[in-house]
Amino acid sequence: MQIQKRKLAAALALLFAVNVLLILFIQTKPAQAETYRQGATGQVVRTIQTKLKNWGYYNGSVDGIFGSSTTEAVRRFQQKNGLAADGIVGPATLEKLGMGSASNNAGSTQTNDLYLLAKVISAESRGEPYSGQVAVGAVILNRIKHPSFPNTLSGVVYQPGAFTCMMDGQINQPIADSAYRAAQDAMNGWDPSGGAIYYFNPSTATSGWIWSRPLLTIIGKHRFCS
Repeated sequence: MQIQKRKLAAALALLFAVNVLLILFIQTKPAQAETYRQGATGQVVRTIQTKLKNWGYYNGSVDGIFGSSTTEAVRRFQQKNGLAADGIVGPATLEKLGMGSASNNAGSTQTNDLYLLAKVISAESRGEPYSGQVAVGAVILNRIKHPSFPNTLSGVVYQPGAFTCMMDGQINQPIADSAYRAAQDAMNGWDPSGGAIYYFNPSTATSGWIWSRPLLTIIGKHRFCS
């Protein structure tokens, strides 16, 4: 009888220890990052659709329902941004959409680039339509990819004579809230300029050469050229 009691006590102790370990494992297990795929619904899906629609990837209704057309739009966005084109909006895709937590990390390269891009957009296109502000940001980013310009954002911005705001002090003016949004939209792939690498205001341009550049589009007071 005494032996049976000891066995029962040992079994209960073992069961208790297993339960404690299981609870600790559940509490310390890292939370899985949010993932959105076909069949998902809600406000986050609506935000994803809105961004994709603004950038020309999505032509459907912004209804908060992750359907096949949203999946295809996500795939196109992923291909454009160097991501695995699986149509699933995970952490990396959310980050590229400007919806990830890493985009808020102060001191990161992305944050510094966003700030600098917003400064130039604000100084160069203050008072312009929102799409025109995004287009100015897109021109700067297009130059990074072009062999005729420096391959970093700071290199493009600080290239001598590249931007009027760097010479007349406008770069030091307060940054408009819309400029931050425009910078993020440009960094996420929206390019209303049509791939331009130059823009100018014909009312203030002093260079005859700039008029020789092929015109791509006109937004507000700016002409965007290749």
